[in-house]
Amino acid sequence: MGILSNQLLNVVEWEDYDDNLIFWKWTNREIKKGSKLIIRPGQDAIFLNQGKVEGVFKDEGEYDIESQIIPFLSTLKGFKFGFNSGMRAEVLFINTREFTIKWGTKGPIMLQAPGLPGGMPVRANGTANVKVSDYMTLIDKVAGIKQSYSIEDIKIRIITVLDQLLMKWISKEGKDMFNLQASSFDISKGIQEDLDMEMSKDGISVTGFSINNFNYPEEIQKKITQAAAQSMVGDVGKYTQMTMVDAMADGKMSGGNSTMGSMAEMMMGASIAGQMMNGMGMGMGMGMGMPQQGYPQQGYPQQGYPQQGYPQQGYSQQGYPQQGYPQQGAPQGYPQQGQQMPPQGGQPAPAEGAGEVPKFCPQCGQPTNGAKFCGNCGAKLV
Repeated sequence: MGILSNQLLNVVEWEDYDDNLIFWKWTNREIKKGSKLIIRPGQDAIFLNQGKVEGVFKDEGEYDIESQIIPFLSTLKGFKFGFNSGMRAEVLFINTREFTIKWGTKGPIMLQAPGLPGGMPVRANGTANVKVSDYMTLIDKVAGIKQSYSIEDIKIRIITVLDQLLMKWISKEGKDMFNLQASSFDISKGIQEDLDMEMSKDGISVTGFSINNFNYPEEIQKKITQAAAQSMVGDVGKYTQMTMVDAMADGKMSGGNSTMGSMAEMMMGASIAGQMMNGMGMGMGMGMGMPQQGYPQQGYPQQGYPQQGYPQQGYSQQGYPQQGYPQQGAPQGYPQQGQQMPPQGGQPAPAEGAGEVPKFCPQCGQPTNGAKFCGNCGAKLV
């Protein structure tokens, strides 16, 4: 039984596989005669002897180590299994898939910005894509002293150098410190190149890098949002009205059901209504400065409507005789309109108002002050 137990088959495989591991090492065991090697999809197997690479196997499947693996090894290809002896070797299993790592700055990065002598604190976050690219370098730098290597280990390695790379490429490609997201593509591209060069020292390649967000302090972010909204509206008055209307619609101005909040809403509503009415009044005032057919306008006589300075039938105007109405200040002995002056000396009566200067200009309605020409429009009065 002792001999048989020593010759029991064993299996060399990635035990307790973890998708977050870059590699895992099968070690400190004896490979016996008849042992099997299992390589699953997305895995490569590397045979190591005393830290040196004996062979790399990339095709998935199940292999007999004695007949299908040992002949392809470097120094162990002539190894012969005995009844009580086996081969001592290590097998390094590599995860060949591409990994996505979520990163974020450890703390705020102080960037130079106009008007901020101490700099502007900015945080950033995004993703990086990595995969193993150089097995020999990975073994030499990492796998030789580690049993396994995880995504978290790579993340720590990236974050260690990321702050410096962000500052470098933001200063080069960041065209607007208050809108770094607009330059995020160029900044990401530069960081990926430098980061790939750094990680290649461990046999890891950076296949992608992106910045999802730049986060500003809350006070600065509010100012940026307000500036963007105001530029869209284009008018400070309209922006103020829209802000108050949105606040009332969301119930943010009411402070719950308090009387003070309700009064604030009423006052703001009245203020907005007053501004809108003023705007409408200005428009109507401009329109009233022009004569409109059928509507009396100041300074323009219209048929059927009495105007200041213009005699109209049936309406008495100061300084103008109207039919059926006596006029104040008419000289005694002069007839009112509708009466005939009796002829004197066989001569016909002079025409009504002949030679008299009217008190108001018949053209523009301005007082004449006894002048023969209107001082406003220049019309001849006599």
